[in-house]
Amino acid sequence: MSLLTVEKLSHGFGDRAIFENASFQLNKGDKIGLIGVNGEGKSTFMQIITGKMMPDEGKIEWAKNVKVGYLDQHAVLEKGMTIESVLKSAFDDLFIQEQHMNEICEKLGSASDEEMNSMMEELGVIQDNLTMHDFYMIDSKVEEVARALGLLELGLEKDVTDLSGGQRTKVLMGKLLLEKPDILLLDEPTNYLDVEHIEWLKRYLIEYENAFILISHDIPFLNSVINVIYHVENLQIVRYPGDYDKFQEVYAMKKSQLEAAYNRQQKEIADLKDFVARNKARVATRNMAMSRQKKLDNMEIIELASEKPKPEFNFKNARTSGKYIFTTKDLVIGYEEPLSSPLNLSMERGSKIVLKGANGIGKTTLLKSILGLIKPLSGEVELGDYLEIGYFEQEMPPDNNTSCLEEIWQEFPGFTQYEVRSALAKCGLTTKHIESKVKVLSGGEQAKVRLCKLINRESNILLLDEPTNHLDVDAKAELKRALKEYKGSILMVCHEPEFYEDLATEVWDCSQWSTRA
Repeated sequence: MSLLTVEKLSHGFGDRAIFENASFQLNKGDKIGLIGVNGEGKSTFMQIITGKMMPDEGKIEWAKNVKVGYLDQHAVLEKGMTIESVLKSAFDDLFIQEQHMNEICEKLGSASDEEMNSMMEELGVIQDNLTMHDFYMIDSKVEEVARALGLLELGLEKDVTDLSGGQRTKVLMGKLLLEKPDILLLDEPTNYLDVEHIEWLKRYLIEYENAFILISHDIPFLNSVINVIYHVENLQIVRYPGDYDKFQEVYAMKKSQLEAAYNRQQKEIADLKDFVARNKARVATRNMAMSRQKKLDNMEIIELASEKPKPEFNFKNARTSGKYIFTTKDLVIGYEEPLSSPLNLSMERGSKIVLKGANGIGKTTLLKSILGLIKPLSGEVELGDYLEIGYFEQEMPPDNNTSCLEEIWQEFPGFTQYEVRSALAKCGLTTKHIESKVKVLSGGEQAKVRLCKLINRESNILLLDEPTNHLDVDAKAELKRALKEYKGSILMVCHEPEFYEDLATEVWDCSQWSTRA
């Protein structure tokens, strides 16, 4: 049974086409992995099928009475919203019914007998519906989900804008689970999540009875939960039964067969053109030449898709730093409240250290405290000599209004236009991306813009806050290669063991010193 049918979908931004005559089908029991390199349109597709964006052309048809839940990586949580208010918004439709019920009750006093009978009947229907959907148990349901996701200990009254990226993801996921949708749409749900909750989500999806569509660049996670791949590439969405490994096998075979057919056809075209050129002027062979020309004219030409630019990340090395990168003396990090016990840490030149631990325990805060962007609550950080620091932040400011070109020019005003374009192209961005505003790019493309700034400045210490988030498989592999070759020191926050295990010289478990662990 088809739950979602997409036919002849076409969409673009300005002169940049995203989809052209694409089709897609979600059937009962499908656990779909939606994959493709950064900027191919995966998040755009999610926005279109949820009605948040209107396609230029095409038909989007959901089965009747299907309730869809969407975990959106770009969802906006505004100041003033609390964890509790966001979780409770899962029941907005029930609260609206309750409000309508209260309005009816207020009118009962002045109603005629006939109106009263009608109102009482409506009240009964609403009351039954609220009871059936456990409306009077909402508080305990919210508490139960908040406890499972580790949100209860943060305090349900906490403002969502004060949360870390991982904590915000958990709040949105909690809201989704409370909505109990028939279909789950998950856009990079493992970004910002710690290992413990990635495992929890994996178990949840394995046991999930209904269908879902999942965007993820975390291949081990993807392989453990899906049974169908849809590959977004060259304006199309192509279905492959099986997991990611099976997809790679079939995709490589199809690509090889297409290239062989292309090469055969190109040789045939060259032979036909040569025959026509040599024989069209001779009376005896003119008819044969015309016949060959007709064959050429009617031939359906095989086209190979242009190769997507592969990113190249090569970090520039500054002069050698002093022996110690930093030392801390009884450093206590935090904001109003301490996030750590007093820390006496030190990092030596050449170390490649990974910070791991649950969301919200202070990994980003530690990086910012070392950089001097946040004042410690007590104690001090002493930076070493001759440091040239490169810092990769988790996210760009949401109100950023610059284009990619302007973003790099602001950082490197001495660059020519050619040098700016060349630097962005090396990071895997196409001409159309380069001229776009940063805020309309996908999360992965934005990460590549931030990496572009980092690799074009000489450094001898890199502080990286979850650099793999949003990056596609090729970009992640290239970043790992570049970090392995980097001659300087690295301090990195990362939740992906398969990314850092053969890269790190040390792994610091932040839960050992956190007050939140």
